[in-house]
Amino acid sequence: MKLLIETEVFPLAKTFTISRGSKTEARVLTVTVEADGVRGRGECVPYARYGETIESVRAQVRSLPARFDRAALQSLLPAGAARNAVDCALWDCEAKRAGRRVWDLAGLPAPGPEITAYTLSLDTPDAMRAEAARQASRPLLKIKLGGDGDMARLEAVRDGAPAARIIVDANEGWTPESYAALAPALLKLGVEMVEQPLPAGDDAALAGMARPLPVCADESCHDRASLAGLAGKYDVVNIKLDKTGGLTEALALRAEAEALGFGIMVGCMVGSSLAMAPAVVVAQGAAFVDLDGPLLLAADRPHGLHYDAGGVYPPEPELWG
Repeated sequence: MKLLIETEVFPLAKTFTISRGSKTEARVLTVTVEADGVRGRGECVPYARYGETIESVRAQVRSLPARFDRAALQSLLPAGAARNAVDCALWDCEAKRAGRRVWDLAGLPAPGPEITAYTLSLDTPDAMRAEAARQASRPLLKIKLGGDGDMARLEAVRDGAPAARIIVDANEGWTPESYAALAPALLKLGVEMVEQPLPAGDDAALAGMARPLPVCADESCHDRASLAGLAGKYDVVNIKLDKTGGLTEALALRAEAEALGFGIMVGCMVGSSLAMAPAVVVAQGAAFVDLDGPLLLAADRPHGLHYDAGGVYPPEPELWG
């Protein structure tokens, strides 16, 4: 088996800002697995919040032995971006070798389109109102918050898109006091869910707070090992393949989370359609889907995912799976 590792850069259509900073491009690592003349691909987005860089993830992939399979991979690399790219490349390769789709191999029904959120990055209230108005026809907007003036931003978005469903993401940017003050106003403005209001590792206060709207764990939830620490604090978990370390763990995490009574959100880092494709498989029937990465790019990969009023569609085999 051969592994090819390639760094690729996708310029964004415009600057994307969250509470931790801004970016103008998506830098991704693409892994190609070749076995018996068949190639499979996977994409990951190394994330500084989790101590990852392009170089560190590349080194993790290069550390793998000459021979391994998807089952062995789960213990060869930790949950994270490197394992995600390799795991998804192995799934793609297995599907191509078998002449079947990934969901068939996984014993899942054929997927269909899923309504996805469209993300409005953190900005001034006036700028966010204008962007909300431009995107008002989209059924679900995800609003990046996490700083002073958040109430004004949210009111501006609601003014710009009065009919859209709204979820908000604080990216660990609030304190228990600020969240408690904001929560009633979020409900009044029709917000359906709030994502990671408090910092991961400093979110114990959620257990003692009223949660008038569902609270979703993002940075606090990586893989199945995270679930024990989320009970009583969160209502929903955000499954991202760059956190779980691939499709294999993502499917297992979803099953266990549902068994424990958590709602499911499936999200993404900012990447191309190759990164979103396996997540569409996980996202089937999820309460919230946030797979808009390709919509934020200036240009996507060839054979990219199809998006329309029906949502994001499963990948064609030319792309993945």
